[in-house]
Amino acid sequence: MNTRNDKQTCFLQLIETHKGILYKICRIYQDKKEDQQDLLQEMILQLWRSYDSFRGESQFSSWMYRVAFNTAISYFRKEKQHYTSSLDPYHDLPDELRTVKEKEEQLAVFYKAVQQLNKVEKALIFLYMQGQSGDEIAGILGISSVNVRVRLNRTKEKIKYIIKTLGYEF
Repeated sequence: MNTRNDKQTCFLQLIETHKGILYKICRIYQDKKEDQQDLLQEMILQLWRSYDSFRGESQFSSWMYRVAFNTAISYFRKEKQHYTSSLDPYHDLPDELRTVKEKEEQLAVFYKAVQQLNKVEKALIFLYMQGQSGDEIAGILGISSVNVRVRLNRTKEKIKYIIKTLGYEF
């Protein structure tokens, strides 16, 4: 068997296993589906280019977080475009659909608030939402566990404040 094919197969399996991480990072850094797809492609390309540097000293998912976040931050800086989301009015919908639309709106407002955070705050919230422990977040971001707790609390408060300034409260 060809070593290059083995490497590609292994890489693609790892990406498939952890693709949820990439999708969530894309959602945090980009509003529009097309932009999310572009960012996803860029992250996969950078992961492939960096794959030889993965030495297995940490979990693949931790290494992937770091590469994907750095790629998203670089991509975001290059683009420097702010998008506004337009939400459809849904007052005439049945109750079941109205509840779904309200949840989608809340999620859209949350992501809009997250997009106003700086890169470290975005990373903290993302990793926290992924269920990562304080120690895991510290290892991924290269900061102390105490710093993670302090920054995470401040970031949560900042998100609440941003959501209020956007005219929402939930």
